[in-house]
Amino acid sequence: MAAARVPLWAVCVLRVALATVYFQEDFLDGERWRNRWVQSTNDSQFGYFRLSSGKFYGHKEKDKGLQTTQNSRFYAISARFKPFSNKGKTLIIQYTVKHEQKMDCGGGYIKLFPADVDQKNLNGKSQYYIMFGPDICGFDVKKVHVILHFKNQYHSNKKSIRCKVDGFTHLYTLILRPDLTYEVKIDGQSIESGSIEYDWQLTSLKKMEKASAESKDWDQATEGKSQDWEKHFLDARASKPSDWNSELDGDWQAPMLQKPPYQDGLKPEGIDKDVWLHQKMKNTNYLTEYDLSEFENIGAIGLELWQVRSGTIFDNFLITDDEEYAETFGKATWGETKGPEREMDAIQAKEEEKKAREEDEDERTMGRFGGRENIFKEFHKRNEL
Repeated sequence: MAAARVPLWAVCVLRVALATVYFQEDFLDGERWRNRWVQSTNDSQFGYFRLSSGKFYGHKEKDKGLQTTQNSRFYAISARFKPFSNKGKTLIIQYTVKHEQKMDCGGGYIKLFPADVDQKNLNGKSQYYIMFGPDICGFDVKKVHVILHFKNQYHSNKKSIRCKVDGFTHLYTLILRPDLTYEVKIDGQSIESGSIEYDWQLTSLKKMEKASAESKDWDQATEGKSQDWEKHFLDARASKPSDWNSELDGDWQAPMLQKPPYQDGLKPEGIDKDVWLHQKMKNTNYLTEYDLSEFENIGAIGLELWQVRSGTIFDNFLITDDEEYAETFGKATWGETKGPEREMDAIQAKEEEKKAREEDEDERTMGRFGGRENIFKEFHKRNEL
């Protein structure tokens, strides 16, 4: 006897018990979304959103989302949630976007903001933590942005990630892990992954910060003109004896040498700066201070973008720490309606094609009858003469 199939909603309920869901929005309560989302009034020319499932959809209610409504406008809208830090945790940002107007130039990305963002004055200059999602403009720009805020600067992923350009709904997922790896998915399929440190070109920035800190540590260690140097330092030239047994003899350390007294303007000879710093860093876990994808005060999600032609629909927003829950939520929303959406679009396309043929046939028929009527009138006119 076949086992009973567990419905997706039940799986979601189970995963909720295990996952931390910071934000989830699928607009299933109609116009109440206006109580959660704040339209920016920073500019009177900002475009407005409405709740719509579009001209074609998989489910009229489930596919309703925020739709841009005015051409050639900037848009700015956001929603708050309880602030949190993703330090030491996986961070997943996921949502669906549908360019049913066949986007020619405009953004379809979202932004994650700090909790103190001014929602009423949200604009292009508002600081954000993460920007993620598709951007299309002409033939050249068809990319997925993944921009991180680090050390008061915005850093883009150096890899070219191509976005979807058709008019159907697509599921976009960004995963940032505490081991400094990341993954970008479209429609549940991994399209890019790697190291946050290297794929955002942050290695050079880390080295600059490290060198600056090392120099500061060295300068502090050599201060004190009226004092002698610390009495001893590691012998940089020493090496561990070949017969040293760590299990019996313990961890080997280089012998200590006597330091010469300090003299103004001169650094004591024989001190190997690299060895000194290596020993210091070894004991303080120095590199753990460089948190490339950790944000202390995440508290809002928003759409701040420009579109030449409106009609894009944003839906199924999710922020969580659980990759399995994100996958399950994606299947329960986009996964359930993607097929019927394409079917409805195909039916509409056939109907439009049929209508176009009928209209064309009517025009040709009218043309033929119109021509005969003109000939008949011309014949009678000649007979009258």
